Amino acid sequence: MPLSLIDCPWTPRPWRSYGQLAALTAVGTALVAPLIALPSLGVPQPQPVILAQMPTQGGTSVFINGIKASLPWIINQGRLALADYGLVQHLGLTLLDSENPRLQPIQWFSSAPLNLPAQTQGGYRYLEVTPLVNRYGWTLSRQGSTLIIQTPPAVVQSIYRSTYAGGDRWVISLSGPAPVQSIETPSNLNLSLAASPSPNLIGPGRGRQPSAPLMTNGGSYTGLNLGLSPSYARPQISTQANPPQVTIDIRPDYLQPLNILWAPGLRWRQQYVKVGDLAFPVYWLDLTPPSSQFGLRPIWSDPATVIGTAPLSTIAARWQAAAAINGGFFNRNNQYPLGAIRYNRDWISGPILNRGAIAWDSQGQIRLDRLQLQQTLTIASGKTLPLQAINSGYVSAGIGLYTPAWGPQYRSILANETVVTVVGGRVVGVQPNRTETSAPVAIPRDGYLLVVRANAEASQALAMGSEIRLATNVLPATLASLPQVMAGGPLLIRQSTLVLDPKAEQFSDGFSSQTAPRSAIGLTARGHLLLVAVHLSPSGSGPTLGQLAQIMAQLGSTDALNLDGGSSASLYLGGQLINRPASTAARVNNGIGVFLP
Repeated sequence: MPLSLIDCPWTPRPWRSYGQLAALTAVGTALVAPLIALPSLGVPQPQPVILAQMPTQGGTSVFINGIKASLPWIINQGRLALADYGLVQHLGLTLLDSENPRLQPIQWFSSAPLNLPAQTQGGYRYLEVTPLVNRYGWTLSRQGSTLIIQTPPAVVQSIYRSTYAGGDRWVISLSGPAPVQSIETPSNLNLSLAASPSPNLIGPGRGRQPSAPLMTNGGSYTGLNLGLSPSYARPQISTQANPPQVTIDIRPDYLQPLNILWAPGLRWRQQYVKVGDLAFPVYWLDLTPPSSQFGLRPIWSDPATVIGTAPLSTIAARWQAAAAINGGFFNRNNQYPLGAIRYNRDWISGPILNRGAIAWDSQGQIRLDRLQLQQTLTIASGKTLPLQAINSGYVSAGIGLYTPAWGPQYRSILANETVVTVVGGRVVGVQPNRTETSAPVAIPRDGYLLVVRANAEASQALAMGSEIRLATNVLPATLASLPQVMAGGPLLIRQSTLVLDPKAEQFSDGFSSQTAPRSAIGLTARGHLLLVAVHLSPSGSGPTLGQLAQIMAQLGSTDALNLDGGSSASLYLGGQLINRPASTAARVNNGIGVFLP
C-alpha cells in the first residue's frame, strides 16, 4: 500500500444532552484544589497599571484572577506580552496556523481569529495581549515583578455532557469570556474556570452536593476534574462566542493539525501520519539549515557533570534553549550516559557498540551514520592498549577513560577496579582494588583517569611514572571533523535507503519488536532538520521501529535516526512539551537544543 500523509480530522457524531444533573456527575474537587490560590494565601495587593506609562520590565510570576502562574511576561513601549505556552495553559487560548513568525492568529471566545504580534526572546515566544486587554476589559496591576490580571466577572450557566462512539464532549456555557486553566495528568484533566457557578447548578433540590463544583475566592471559580480513559485519550479544549462556551472533547483521535512558523527558520507541525491501517499522532519541528537562523548543540542535565537526569523542559531552560528533543540512551539506575555526546569537539561521552549518531557543525553540515571511536594507549615500551569508552556507563573488561566532563570525581562502577590518574601524559597515581563502596577518586582538571577492569596486563603496564600517549580515530571519516555529535540508534534511513538493522547496533530482539512512543531526528533533501515525536495511534499501539522509519520517510527524511523513546520521548518548544503532558514524561540524561539569536 502506498504511504501517505493524512490530517485525520474528525467530526463529532450527533450527541445528546444529559442535562445538568448527569453532566455534573464527573465533577470533582480533590485534584483541582491545588489550582486555586486564595487572597489570604498571598495574592499581591494590586497597584493600577497604565501600560503607556510603564517602563520596560518583565517577570515570571502572574496572578490571573487570583490563580498564580509561572508565566514569563514583558512590558515594552506600553505593550504587554506573555509567553504563548502560558496563554494556552492558563487562559485557554487556541493557537492557529500561521505563516508569519511576527503575527500569531489565536481564537478565544471570538467568532473570527484575532492576530497577536509575536516576538522571541530568551527562549520564549511572547504574544502581545494588549488587544485582548482592550477588547475584553481586563484590569492590570502589579506588585514588583508580579503581574496581576483581573478579567470581568462571569458565571457558569450550565454544564452538559454527551457521549459518542470513542469519546466524550463537555460543553460549559458562560455569561461571558473567562480564563480557562488546565492541567492534564495521565488519568485526569483538571479544569479551573474563572467564573462563579450559577445557583441552578448547586442550589437545593438540584440533586447535587453543594461542594461538587469547587468554589474559592468568594465563589468566583468553578473547578472540574474530568477522567481520561482510556489512557491514550487526550482532551481538546476550545472556546466559542455567541454564546460564550468552553468545549472539551476527550477521545483517542484527539490531535488537531497545526502548522505554525514559530520563529524564522523554525516551524511547529503536528498531524496524523498513516502507516498501513494505523494513523499515528506526529509532532515535529522543521528547522532550516542551522547556519541560517539558529544554533544546534547537545545539552545534558547538568553542565558540570554528565551524570544525572532531569525533565527535558528543565534541561532546555537551564541551557536557555528555545526548543529541544530528548537525545540518546542512559542507565536509569545510576543515570550514566550510554552513547556519544560530543560538544565543541570534546567528547562528553563516547560512542558504544557501533550505534547510529548524528554529527553537525555551525555551517550547516549534517551527517548521520553508525559511529565508532577507536582509541589506544601507547606506553613508553611501545606497547599499545585499546580503550573501551569515554565517560560511559557501558562497562566491561578493559580500560575506561574518564575526563573532567564526567564530573569532579569518579566512583567505581564495578568491583576490583584499578584507577590510574594521568596528568601531563604521565601516570601520577595508581589505586587498585576499588569497589562501589570505595571513596570516590578526584578527576584532575588537567588530566584524566584510566579505569582498568579485569585486565591484569593493563594493570601491570600502567605503573607509576609511566608515560602515556593517546591516539584517537573516528569512523567513518565523514563524521570525524564535525564538532557536535549525539548518538541514539538504530539508524533508520541513510541516503534515502532503509538501513534499519537493530542487531548490527547490538539492540535486543525485544527492543526491536516493541511498540512505543518514539523520538527521531531526520535530514531532508533540502537540508532541513526534523525533530520528531510519535505517539500512540487511536487503537492504543505505538509505532515499531519499522513504522517509525516509514513515518520519517513520509516527512521527507533522506536520513533518519531513532533516539531514546517510550516515556523519554519529549519535544520541547518555548517553555512547554508540545507532544505530551509533562506529568507523563520521564527524566532524561541528554538532548539536542535549538538556540535562537
